[in-house]
Amino acid sequence: MKQFISFVKKEFCHIFRDKRTMLILLVMPVAQLIIFGFAINTEVKDARMAVFDPSNDEVTRRIVELFDANAYFTVAEKLASPDRIADVFKSGDIGLVLVFPENFAADLVHTGRASVQLVADGAEPNQASLQVAYAQNILASYGQELAEQGKPSFRIIPELKMLYNPQQKSAYNFVPGVMGMILLLICAMMSSVAIVREKETGTMEVLLASPLKPVYIILAKLVPYFVISSVNLATILLLSVFVLHVPVAGSFFWLVAVALLYILTALSLGLLISTLVNSQLAAMLGSGMVLMIPTILLSGIIFPVESMPRILQYISAVVPARWFIDAMRKLMIQGVEVRYVVHDFLVIGAMTAVFLTVALKKFKIRLE
Repeated sequence: MKQFISFVKKEFCHIFRDKRTMLILLVMPVAQLIIFGFAINTEVKDARMAVFDPSNDEVTRRIVELFDANAYFTVAEKLASPDRIADVFKSGDIGLVLVFPENFAADLVHTGRASVQLVADGAEPNQASLQVAYAQNILASYGQELAEQGKPSFRIIPELKMLYNPQQKSAYNFVPGVMGMILLLICAMMSSVAIVREKETGTMEVLLASPLKPVYIILAKLVPYFVISSVNLATILLLSVFVLHVPVAGSFFWLVAVALLYILTALSLGLLISTLVNSQLAAMLGSGMVLMIPTILLSGIIFPVESMPRILQYISAVVPARWFIDAMRKLMIQGVEVRYVVHDFLVIGAMTAVFLTVALKKFKIRLE
């Protein structure tokens, strides 16, 4: 029995000495619980909306106040012209626009019925449906408010309009997201495992002994994976357009340019991972499991970033897939001009430069 207890103590000592094991055993469950608990949220919170109110009378102002006071919406902009509706959706800041007709209050008083238009961004059909449902409830609450004032015959009729995806097909939402996840995980895994394999087999020493500079050796290993990933990109786009019938409404050139830059980002991230681990198994876990959870939960593939706590929104800013998915939705579904995706393009480019620079700095020219 004493021998058994001594072996148990020995295993505890091994575990406590290994910082990585301690992180996996104690820190990762806490981190996952926090991320899952706060990021998995399908509710709409503080959704930014715009209002076009040509009459700006007492009735419409009261309805706008109800929207702004509600926890689900924030009235971020009041439009001077209906022509601005398309622009605010393309910028990505607004998810819903409330459009009043010119004679809204007069129609409500004289006929007891008045219509109001709800324009939603159908590029994300699930969120659009939730926002419309919440907006209809707020309009219904104003009708109940009028009924309590002795005006039971007044009725507000919401008219729904889904931009970019009138059929509310879920593929329009998931194809850009799945594309971002697949390219990131596969590219990062391929590049990290390929370089670590050279370390494990000892062939990296032979390569470093060649006349070629180490930086060119590393870049030469990434080029084939960049070409293969470009073929994967072409396959994904063909399947998206011809099988899933997801359109490419915007510039195909800029769509490919953003996607190729994103592939380079993923390969650079894989290179960085290869400098931190010494085995193929660790490289697969680092590029697969560790990247998968933040990519799925914090990139906006399933759950809206705007509904997450502020701290998780800041953390999601370092997830490359968030910016790629945002750019793909704008280019593929909304068909925006390139100026609306410049910010996403620059962020992805900055991440690529940072990952590549840090990875090359940390790469050991002399292996032990």
